[in-house]
Amino acid sequence: MTTLSTRATAFLDLWFASERASARVDHSLGAIHGIGLVEFMVLWRLMKSTDSRMRRVDLAAAIGRTQSGVTRLLRPMEKTGLVSRDSSDRDARVSLVTITSAGKKRLEESLSTLNELATKVTQPIGDAQMDSLAAALALLRD
Repeated sequence: MTTLSTRATAFLDLWFASERASARVDHSLGAIHGIGLVEFMVLWRLMKSTDSRMRRVDLAAAIGRTQSGVTRLLRPMEKTGLVSRDSSDRDARVSLVTITSAGKKRLEESLSTLNELATKVTQPIGDAQMDSLAAALALLRD
């Protein structure tokens, strides 16, 4: 049997740590604010975008999901009034997703919770290590 390289082991550790941290944060956000981590990311990305709206395809790329996955995710968010969907003025085939005022409010309410949860999840990591981790993750993300 072939052994894993140091990088492969680190990669698997990264994946596992990400899954565990995501599950903790997702559960807490859901219990407190009624949205999970992925819904938070949708609202966050929309809020950061021009006019607080994005093409569905761009939103999918921004949160690392498939277009069909984002479509399934958006349906309940539309029903609860967190986002709305419109067609583009330039191209009716293009679907635009917009954060609503209710979505902005929910995002604002959940920001402090996410900040607290992130502090708890990353508590074992020192400040210098956190800076290095953030730099390394930025390299992987980009």
